[in-house]
Amino acid sequence: MSININRYKCGYCGACVGVCPKGALELVETWVEVDENMCITCGICDRICPVGAIEVMK
Repeated sequence: MSININRYKCGYCGACVGVCPKGALELVETWVEVDENMCITCGICDRICPVGAIEVMK
């Protein structure tokens, strides 16, 4: 289980960070970091991303 963020598509809006129930995503300057130990692969970030930059693989 993992999460992929396409940095070329990502607009760094922070929408995914705000909806993550476990706080596994963090907006750091101009990229999004994922704490895969905290991620439960719920897919909320994938569905909320306005540009489709996130892919959650279960």
